[in-house]
Amino acid sequence: MPNPTFLTAAFYQFVDLPDYAQRKPALLALCESRNVKGLILLAREGINSTIAGAPQDVHAVLAYLRSDPLLKNLEHKESWSDKAPFHRMKVRLKKEIVTLGVPGISPTQMAGTYVKPADWNALIQDPSVVLVDTRNDYEVAIGTFQGAIDPKIQSFSELPAWVAQAQALQAQSGVKPKVAMFCTGGIRCEKSTALLRAQGFDDVFHLEGGILKYLETVPPEHSLWQGECFVFDERVSVGHGLSVGNQQLCRCCRQPLPQGALESPEFELGVSCPRCFVTSSPAQKDSARERQRQWTLAKQRSQTHIGATLPLRPLPTRSPRADS
Repeated sequence: MPNPTFLTAAFYQFVDLPDYAQRKPALLALCESRNVKGLILLAREGINSTIAGAPQDVHAVLAYLRSDPLLKNLEHKESWSDKAPFHRMKVRLKKEIVTLGVPGISPTQMAGTYVKPADWNALIQDPSVVLVDTRNDYEVAIGTFQGAIDPKIQSFSELPAWVAQAQALQAQSGVKPKVAMFCTGGIRCEKSTALLRAQGFDDVFHLEGGILKYLETVPPEHSLWQGECFVFDERVSVGHGLSVGNQQLCRCCRQPLPQGALESPEFELGVSCPRCFVTSSPAQKDSARERQRQWTLAKQRSQTHIGATLPLRPLPTRSPRADS
């Protein structure tokens, strides 16, 4: 088996960037000149990204970002693959680098207490701690921590409504419970713990570096993680040691295929799966069939068909990228 050649770097930082829009042209030009692919989100509240390419090129982009005093402490997580995780480079300007939709929530001022992966097990095994998975339902479905509550949300912006009515978060004898929250890379749980603190929760914790850092650093024999972790790139999912997982992606809704999907009459390669069959229109299915046909032809000719990786996105209620 050949050595992996593509380095993937996932990173984010909450930091005040009043000139975030002016940063886009130079950053995009650098990534393109280095043949680095992926997605970078810029907003007033910070930066959120996953990029991939040759190691020296990815490190060059990271060095450029850290040359800015505001981003000098930017941390990233690395993983490797033998296939390109992305086929395009995009830099997008957003209102939030992860959309919660609640004004005034600032992780730089009110995030919960960071807990390192080495200390996470002890925290979540405390029976007085309420453990909450802040990710979308399709992510939770393929893996989560033992004992975690699944809010069953379809996008991160639905979390505040769940928090408001969640029985597990109600005060007992006037005292709000201890809460531990986690997500893929750390960004969603930073913002969600800030939300809870703004609502009067005093003891709120989140996994530093997210699930990815936990899987990278905690040995499988000591792990409380069950299953695989969904990632928003062509790897689809990762396991312990950040090894590429066994999940397959629906090219229509860009979510992992549900169990038994390949045997379902609603599954069509590159067109639909049981999760999105009903919500995609006949016109969308026809477009996807043509895209799949072009991808197949390109593969037969040993060419790269970039268009084949574009999501059709027939599920408007779901966020295409909620975390890094």
